[in-house]
Amino acid sequence: MHAVAGVPMKWVGPLRISGNAATTETAVPLATYEAPLWPSVGRGAKVSMLVDGGITATLVDDRMTRSVLVEADDAATAHSAALQIDARFEELRETVRTCSSYAELVGIRHEIAGNLLFVRWEFTTGDASGHNMATLAAERLLDHLLWTIPGISYGSISGNYCSDKKATAVNGILGRGKNVVTELLVPRATVHDVLRTTAASIVRLNLHKNLIGTVLAGGVRTANAHYANMLLAFYLATGQDAANIVEGSQGVTVAEDRDGDLYFSCTLPNLIVGTVGNGKSLPFVEANLSRLGCLVDRESGGNARRLAAIAAATVLCGELSLLAAQTNPGELMRAHIGLERRSVGS
Repeated sequence: MHAVAGVPMKWVGPLRISGNAATTETAVPLATYEAPLWPSVGRGAKVSMLVDGGITATLVDDRMTRSVLVEADDAATAHSAALQIDARFEELRETVRTCSSYAELVGIRHEIAGNLLFVRWEFTTGDASGHNMATLAAERLLDHLLWTIPGISYGSISGNYCSDKKATAVNGILGRGKNVVTELLVPRATVHDVLRTTAASIVRLNLHKNLIGTVLAGGVRTANAHYANMLLAFYLATGQDAANIVEGSQGVTVAEDRDGDLYFSCTLPNLIVGTVGNGKSLPFVEANLSRLGCLVDRESGGNARRLAAIAAATVLCGELSLLAAQTNPGELMRAHIGLERRSVGS
């Protein structure tokens, strides 16, 4: 018997988005126990509606990865195998096409440690987030390598160089899933009236907190306040694998004071989202994806890319609002105490 865990969900917004993956005005669903998240993201969404073009979301890359591990007799044999793999790219691409109508091999990277060869396969996976699709293709590729390259043997179908649901430098550098950059230029008056702060204050806090503070904490390829909060709420509401917020929360917030106007940007290299696959047939998920315009007839991958742009814009809204709040002593705690008590009382 399956029980259903009910997480409170609200639609927040609308927010305005433009860019190469989505141009829309839409509210967004957020499922969370953290009641202050809704009005916080809502404030960022309000800012986006007051800016021409709203949040510009630029999708710069799209690839799901799975690494396999093979064991060689020695390092020289592992190196020879790696060279053969690189030389057979087109052959390996055709091998992937025999096992999937949507997976496409787009890149190969590898590392050698002793006699161990780690091969990171990179795929596009249509509108699926691509975990299972990439694993199936990786298994087929691994079988092909073991059959055709001498001196190597099976190590594992997953060698952790993927790197799945772990915050790693390789994912921060190379990306995993959708890599989206969001930007917003907020006029001085809006910064003052809606965010109740100044561009200079947010820039200073971003430097001291997100950049220096994260360096001191030993953060891995990341410098942000709370991407994970928005991503978890958005992932739960849209049927995503919530554990992907581990790498998804890696990202960098950039803020600049442009003569009193605020340039604000969030870069998220590891957005793992899909509009088809496991979890997407749940009635509430299907309804939410439909309302977001992510279940329409588009070219393969178009719906998932749109969803990633909306997710990234949602992150920016929450990040901007929180940093604004933290420039004002006491504002954050007053909001949490007031809103969470009200939520409990209701």
